This record gives sequence, C-alpha cells and structure tokens, in this order.
Amino acid sequence: MSRFSARSLFKWLARISRFGLAAFFLFTAIAKLVVISAFAQNVGELLTASGFDPQRWSWPVTIIVIVAEIVIAILLLLKRTIRVGAFAAALLLMGFAGFALFYVYVLKGEPLECGCFGGIIASQLGVSTALRNLALIIPAIIVWLGYGPRMLITQIPVSNPATV
Repeated sequence: MSRFSARSLFKWLARISRFGLAAFFLFTAIAKLVVISAFAQNVGELLTASGFDPQRWSWPVTIIVIVAEIVIAILLLLKRTIRVGAFAAALLLMGFAGFALFYVYVLKGEPLECGCFGGIIASQLGVSTALRNLALIIPAIIVWLGYGPRMLITQIPVSNPATV
C-alpha cells in the first residue's frame, strides 16, 4: 500500500471514528433521557453500593452523565473542538471502565443493570462493561491522532550523521 493511500485510509478511519463516537454518545444520552427516572434509579443503586447517599446524589450524577455525553458528542461534531471531544470521550470511557472494575473487584457488588443504553440494550455493570468502554477508547485515540497537528518529527529535516 502506498504512503498516500495509507494516509487516506487513516483519514477516513478517523472520520468514521469521529462521527461514530458522536453518534454513540448522542444515542446513549437520548436513550437515558427517554427512561430518565429508571436511569436515575440505576444510578442511585450504584451510588448506594459505593457508599454515597442516593437521595442526595442520584439526580445530580444522572444529569452530569447525560450532559457530559451530549457535550462530548457536540465537541466531536464541531471542527474546532474535535480533539477536545476525543480526549473527553476517552476520559469519560476510562472513568466508566474504572468504576465498573471498582464496583466488581473492590466493592464486590452484585450484578446491577448499569443503564448505559437507557434500558434499550441490557447491560450489567462488570468486566464486560469495562472491556467495552476500554475498547471504545481506540476510536477516540484514532480521532485524536487523525485530527492532530502534523507530527513534529516529520517536520525536522534529517541531517546526514556522517557530516555531523
């Protein structure tokens, strides 16, 4: 494969990843909004298992998660903020994965519906949820790299080591 076609392929992969992640985050946010009371209840159960007061924190955490997903989708769609959106997506996905692993291995929590997809797609909090979220970081990295500035190393002229 020629260098030109490899660059072109990566460029398209970055675009597909960008719009795919934006669609994913919009889908999950809208799905949560459709069943917001049930999602808030799921969040409350997770907070209870984590030692937080669900009466106080269920709705704020529910709103923060949904707003974060919508903001990330918008950041990925706006040309000037694509890399910020990719970075934010990776952070949020790492946070979700970390919490899932913390819940299973540290808290020894019982299987709970996480509500990741608003009840449209059943998903229990656990290792598979963590692995899915970690796998979704790959497209975020592709977007970060695909929409980044040219690498500095390609801009530095290479001198002949024999003449130095």
